[in-house]
Amino acid sequence: MKEISRRTKAKGDLPGSIYLRGKVYWIKYYKDGKPYRESTRSEDYDTAQAELAKRINEVTQGKTPNIEAKRIKFDDLSKDFLSDYRINGRKSLERAEISTNHLKVFFSGTRVTEISTSKIQEYIEKRMEEKAANGTINRELAALKRMLHLGARHTPPKVDRVPYVPMLKENNVRKGFFEPGDFIAFRDKLPEYLKGFATFAYKTGWRKTEICNLEWKQVDLKRATARLNPGETKNDGARVAYLDSELITMLESTFAVRKKAGIVCPYVFPNESGTGPIKDIRGSWYGACQAAGIGRKLLHDCRRTAVRNMIRSANPEVVVMAITGHKTRAVFDRYNIVNEADLALAASRQEAYLKAAMGTKTGTILDLKERQSS
Repeated sequence: MKEISRRTKAKGDLPGSIYLRGKVYWIKYYKDGKPYRESTRSEDYDTAQAELAKRINEVTQGKTPNIEAKRIKFDDLSKDFLSDYRINGRKSLERAEISTNHLKVFFSGTRVTEISTSKIQEYIEKRMEEKAANGTINRELAALKRMLHLGARHTPPKVDRVPYVPMLKENNVRKGFFEPGDFIAFRDKLPEYLKGFATFAYKTGWRKTEICNLEWKQVDLKRATARLNPGETKNDGARVAYLDSELITMLESTFAVRKKAGIVCPYVFPNESGTGPIKDIRGSWYGACQAAGIGRKLLHDCRRTAVRNMIRSANPEVVVMAITGHKTRAVFDRYNIVNEADLALAASRQEAYLKAAMGTKTGTILDLKERQSS
């Protein structure tokens, strides 16, 4: 091994050396009397000298060299990311796992030091070629950004710098909802165990996990309420929904059947075998959509529909937000969908108002002037 020793021009003129292993230069420096060695992965002496100066400057600033960080791969960060979700009991763990799986296809085996903005842009282009929606790609990029920040905060750091992560403009916000007739046709095509589940989602606007995990101890049939306790919602806040006559009748019938059969499952809407909570409904859900001829609808379209129906029923928006669990007005407005029928209704209401106010046939200013001149 040929070693070429040099003293650096870094702060304090701390000793260090540069030496060759094969054709690649390595550097050696000290912190608190302990030697550190690492490869520069370069055959250029000037590059090695700059790397050595950088390391010694870091030492003078009190930073501990983290050679292991250069060996960290994306896979290590993804494990820490999902572990953080599980430890903190995050409600969106399933979504995080889906995003991570997409990222793994591209980044698995990649060293963290190789994850640059250019590399991330390559990933975005790949996902766009796969026809992934902008919103979906953004969820994946957000997961990647979180991984990098967790790595940077690790002791010792697993990430020495977090690259800029570009985000896409989301112009693909979904605006689907169920018309009343479409929902009835759709529900009729669902398997029996999903009919109550779908009706509850359609009426209350609750999220999938909130309905799937709803237990009988949270339902009071006498008071016609269903409650979510603190920590059981996405936003961790408690919530209550008052049930209409259809839901009460449905739940009373379901409870009677459960009691007669001696079923001990605590869930209000159990899976098809009645042994646990509902998990994956996509096959049955999309099959019912196709059979009803209403196009592809999502479970989340029930949430949008519930918001829309409650607002159209003249309920105050603050009350609707309390029922559905929306915390911010910006997100709520995305669910309060306006379609052409709403616009037509607004025009007819305005006409009726102006007729009453002006006493004319159409309520226009022109008609008012004609009436005054006559």
